[in-house]
Amino acid sequence: MVKIESFEKQPPILKEVTVTLHYHRYDNDYDGWNLWVWLEGEPGRMVEFSQEDSYGKVAVFTLQSPDEIKRVGFIIRKSTAEDDWAGKRFDDRFITSFDRSGKAEVWLMQGMERIYERVNDVTVFPGIISAKIDKWDEITVLTNLSFDWKHDNLQVSLDGAEIKKIRAEKDHAGSDLANRLVIKTKNRLSLTKKYQVNISHFGYCEVTFGDIMRTKKFDQLFNYDGFLGADYSPEQTFFSVWSPPAQEVEVKIFMNDQIHLYNMQQANCGAWHLNLPGDWDGAQYLYRVRIGKEWRETQDPYAKAVSVNGMRSAVINMKKTRPLSWKKSARTLSSPVDAVIYELHIRDATIHPDSGTFNKGKYLGLAEEGTTTTHGFSTGLDYLAELGVTHIQLLPFFDYWTVDETKLDQPQYNWGYDPKHFNAPEGSYSTDPHNPALRIKELKTLIQAIHDRGMSVIMDVVYNHVYDVSRSPFHQLVPGYYFRYAKNGKLSNGTGVGNDTASERAMMRRFIVDSLVYWATEYQIDGFRFDLMGIHDVETMIAARKALDQVSPSIIMLGEGWDLQTALPDHLKANQHQAGQMKGIAHFNDALRDHLKGNTFSKQDNGFINGRIGMRHHLLQGVSAGMKVPYDRKTFTSPEQVVNYAEAHDNHTLWDKISFTSPNASMSDHKRMHRLATSIVLLSQGIPFLHAGQEFMRTKFGVENSYRSPDDINKLDWHRREEFSQTVQYVKGLIKLRKEHPAFRMRTKEEVIEHMHFHPTDERLIAYDLIADHGPYAKYTVIHNAHGSPIKYHLDSEGPWHVLSDGIQADSKPLSVLRSDLVNVSRHSTCVLALPFSSVDMRE
Repeated sequence: MVKIESFEKQPPILKEVTVTLHYHRYDNDYDGWNLWVWLEGEPGRMVEFSQEDSYGKVAVFTLQSPDEIKRVGFIIRKSTAEDDWAGKRFDDRFITSFDRSGKAEVWLMQGMERIYERVNDVTVFPGIISAKIDKWDEITVLTNLSFDWKHDNLQVSLDGAEIKKIRAEKDHAGSDLANRLVIKTKNRLSLTKKYQVNISHFGYCEVTFGDIMRTKKFDQLFNYDGFLGADYSPEQTFFSVWSPPAQEVEVKIFMNDQIHLYNMQQANCGAWHLNLPGDWDGAQYLYRVRIGKEWRETQDPYAKAVSVNGMRSAVINMKKTRPLSWKKSARTLSSPVDAVIYELHIRDATIHPDSGTFNKGKYLGLAEEGTTTTHGFSTGLDYLAELGVTHIQLLPFFDYWTVDETKLDQPQYNWGYDPKHFNAPEGSYSTDPHNPALRIKELKTLIQAIHDRGMSVIMDVVYNHVYDVSRSPFHQLVPGYYFRYAKNGKLSNGTGVGNDTASERAMMRRFIVDSLVYWATEYQIDGFRFDLMGIHDVETMIAARKALDQVSPSIIMLGEGWDLQTALPDHLKANQHQAGQMKGIAHFNDALRDHLKGNTFSKQDNGFINGRIGMRHHLLQGVSAGMKVPYDRKTFTSPEQVVNYAEAHDNHTLWDKISFTSPNASMSDHKRMHRLATSIVLLSQGIPFLHAGQEFMRTKFGVENSYRSPDDINKLDWHRREEFSQTVQYVKGLIKLRKEHPAFRMRTKEEVIEHMHFHPTDERLIAYDLIADHGPYAKYTVIHNAHGSPIKYHLDSEGPWHVLSDGIQADSKPLSVLRSDLVNVSRHSTCVLALPFSSVDMRE
């Protein structure tokens, strides 16, 4: 037990840092070795080892930045006259600890990835760093000291198995030195038996698991199905963690200014347990694991609560986190096509100066009732309830990395696609991120406020990658297991952010499913949007659907089913091409998005609404959800699998896209194109999806990827909501029309094929009938006019037709009555007409 004298003071903001880096090579060969150093977002530069001391070579360098410096990246590399990057030691490493004056001093050792902050912590004696089973008959041994295999006469033995042969893997081509041995055994190694490698002068090391963890046999033997995490009760807390390669595991607990250290006991299938008597509510903890010779300290991947910036896991009495009004979600949705999804960032929603909220940018701010602008226009949840959307899809609100929760008085912004802790809420949206329980209660308060207004909550989940593999609890506890690797041994990078999680492995799949069920039950989440869902495998998504069905079949699952280049066979990827295998899981329809307005990755490319010819066939596919006019490669099996949208949080807003593609068009035409696109989304078969502010033509002033842009770019502009109130009313009317007329929400492919009929038109016109079996109308005729001028369209009868939308107004009830077989359709607009059953009966 160690007494903590005082809490850490607030660190200063550093814009200049000086690093002293000591480097020791056992082979004493420093020729050509140098540093490549950089700051995030800035170019790197070379630094030479220009000094030396009794430890080895020394490099001293200073870096400056106009922004705050949080870490310094470096690589130790070997340069030759021909190649500056002839060799390197390890990949990117980072120095993160600086004193208050911006100085850092670190020590590095040849063959060791660890960065030492004290020279006395460095082991300078020969030793074995690790011994890992990489193949069924191979153990890879890593030493801290390079050796000459031919001349040093090392004696190697293996307890528990018989050696067939040994080979040394040289440091680099042409070198006689090595620090890696591969021991090949005569017989197949066992995953349940203990082995020990012994090398003369280097000592011994227990054998643990390496690449062998990425085999099906490993999953079969170590697929643990017991409880994981910290299970609290007033009498005791049960800790359980999964770490098959560990030789020892401890729980380090911080409570009442004291530190406690407890040994955990090894259980079955690689799990470690500790049952700790007493009331530990509010305690913070870390796991300490010894793998081979190395001790690692990390958070709990199953943590339900975390300290500020997620530095520690926390034990919480979850009953105390429930608001007084907390109750179970009704979850009455009978089909996903009945949903109207509205994607919203928590901070964006209320940070505007005239949002009318007190807790701006917070969970509680969005939960506030009766918020209005100074002119009396509703904002926040009241406004969204009036608009008529059914589901609010919140951008990530699990704990993420890149907003410093200790400096919330400074400008910071992120969307949250940089996961740190998947099962605990983000602290920057809380009124006190230092209180692990409060952020949970405040998030639940927001969720309850949404439910109380008759709407549901979809959670944006990002299980496809982590922000920092090396510091991830997954990698610290079971290095090499939770992530996908390419054939060259490097991390797979289909996500484009440096790593892909390996959902196909049993315990990663289990984690994803456990996490989803936890959010659905503890927080009453009504749906999940999967970021880069195509990274995951089909079996995992099916397992998730099955598990959530046990909670409630009405829980929506939707995701980005893109075909991504991850290290997984194509037929296993959970993308649009495998949609037919994943019933009950919807996919974003990028085809409709791009053919509607132009390719989203090109500023100048246009589509149906902004003047491009040749889009009609693709629009027929889009408005029928690919049911009536099938997509060429996608395998959607029902409208319930198709999410139609024109814009989302990433890439340009629809307004900005139209501005780029039609710079010479009038403001009036920009508005008309925008309304046309939004009406197509809301009236198509499938699930409609709106980006926050789309209904008042949101702009980000041309910024495409605003994930860390300031509030001025990202905030919902409630004054614009006032300015474009007519369009808000139009969208509100379209939503009402959709919700009250089932013909726009057909459930099955067969229904769409039987009840949707397209009319022959020119390339800039889409016209179709929807035949109804019941309700006030026998038939609806929908006309989407992308012409830059009005058109006259011939109907198949003189009606009387009830006009439900004229491109400026929309409602579920008639705006007017047309007694003619000729209708005028304004330029860039949507017209919806309905033929009452009584009219059909009279004609018959």
